[in-house]
Amino acid sequence: MFGLDPVALFKISYSIIPVLLAITLHEAAHGWVAKQLGDPTAFKLGRVTANPIKHIDPMGTILVPLVLGFLSGGAILFGWAKPVPVVFQNLRHPRRDMVLVAAAGPLSNFLMASLWVLLGIVFWAVGAYNLVIAVGAYNLDIGRWLLGSWEMGILINTILMVVNLIPIPPLDGGRIATGLLLPQSAATALARFELFGLIIVVVLMLPPLAVLGRVIEPFLIYFDQLFRSIFFAVTGMTE
Repeated sequence: MFGLDPVALFKISYSIIPVLLAITLHEAAHGWVAKQLGDPTAFKLGRVTANPIKHIDPMGTILVPLVLGFLSGGAILFGWAKPVPVVFQNLRHPRRDMVLVAAAGPLSNFLMASLWVLLGIVFWAVGAYNLVIAVGAYNLDIGRWLLGSWEMGILINTILMVVNLIPIPPLDGGRIATGLLLPQSAATALARFELFGLIIVVVLMLPPLAVLGRVIEPFLIYFDQLFRSIFFAVTGMTE
């Protein structure tokens, strides 16, 4: 019988909440902004919700991350949730509003990373990182679990924000670029990539190319360090 690695199990336990929140609220943000701008499609379909089940895509949320993680030895983790349906013709100003709807996803991740920084400071202020609870013969290190959740909250939101800003449709960055690009013929040409854009992204992330990984790595490092540095500057803690 296969045993579970306690370290891996512990990491999974503190990662679940940050990962589900990051993915779910990212998608819900698209639908919420679309509703404010005139398209209630996602809202009527129940996609403006914090329920993660509504946003899971069997291929993008489960299969692709597992395959990429296996092929890269865990170095590359990439996936996507079920796309939020937006009928752009329903938007009051379709070209402009398409940009705003697309930008809502990465912006939500930036805000969530910022909130994790604030939450981490609150945990520190109340002494939660020193909390250990005895349960029978075992000591549950609640403080270490909270610190792990904090680190994952910043990391996963930084990854989702940066990756989704890659200007290749159907990633959010691609839709932002399509809405801003002039002339219209150039925007239309870029929009055609939506049919196979995710395939291009996955291929460019796989070894031996790993092109996108090298391109986005500096941005990932910058924002991750930015959020973490604020926390450490306020608390005086060290990494």
